[in-house]
Amino acid sequence: MTSTETINKPFMIEKRQVYEAYKAVRSNRGAAGVDGQTIEAFEEDLEGNLYKIWNRMSSGSYFPPPVRAVSIPKKNGGGERILGVPTVSDRIARWWSSS
Repeated sequence: MTSTETINKPFMIEKRQVYEAYKAVRSNRGAAGVDGQTIEAFEEDLEGNLYKIWNRMSSGSYFPPPVRAVSIPKKNGGGERILGVPTVSDRIARWWSSS
């Protein structure tokens, strides 16, 4: 993501903002989502992956993938609850949209 300029898109999202979201997600770590992609695997093509997120979000064509369901024990020992684990890309998109 060497260029900070945006081209004509329906939603004005700066590439820098997507990169900042990636840094925040990276610092939180987290497990792989339904696609099995870890932060380390995402970083193997960091520029391309961040560009895809920016392009889809700024064009309005971003749709979140399914989340991976993980059963975790309840604190009081009364069974389990389901935790949804989003993909790395979706965590970046969610972080940006919540900031």
